[in-house]
Amino acid sequence: DTLRSVDIIACEDTRHSGKLLKLHGITARLIQYHDHNKDHAAPGIVKMLLDGYDVALVTDSGTPGISDPAFVLLRLALEEDIEAVAIPGACAAIAALTVSGLPMDRFAFEGFLPIRVGKRRMRLLNIKDDPRTHIFYESPHRLVKTLSAMREALGNRNAAVARELTKIHEEVIRGTLSEVLNHFGESKPRGEFVIIVEGNTDK
Repeated sequence: DTLRSVDIIACEDTRHSGKLLKLHGITARLIQYHDHNKDHAAPGIVKMLLDGYDVALVTDSGTPGISDPAFVLLRLALEEDIEAVAIPGACAAIAALTVSGLPMDRFAFEGFLPIRVGKRRMRLLNIKDDPRTHIFYESPHRLVKTLSAMREALGNRNAAVARELTKIHEEVIRGTLSEVLNHFGESKPRGEFVIIVEGNTDK
């Protein structure tokens, strides 16, 4: 209903979002807003809002603002006293947590770890003593390296690795970090991943 009611829909990929909107007969104008154009696109979208247009922000998948640049636009809009309304939807981090089998009473979202080995290790060592469950995002070509780095920095903790959540090839692998690594040593990682890692149980 919201997407039918707005004048403009800002999205990561107009072709991707256009297919979904076409299925629902939604004809709002589509404009691109993504990580590569956020700095010059966000002020333009705020101007549209100030001019009286209603604008919706969507992502290719998941929830806007979680590991994407929605916060840049939101911050500018709030500075202009423009109202922002959240519409709950799918979020891979929360979906993976709920099926992980790990504690959910306290958790921390870490997003993507740094690519550089030293920085990645430092981030992991910084959370080593944290008792909360930790949630990470990872791409298929970096998954094994990241899991290995986690085992080295955090120890052989319990973990769950979820892929393609809410899609046809959804899968959740549970076990210790070593067991999960063994699985992906035999089965090539495919799709986008969420890694859930147990917190420090000694605390």
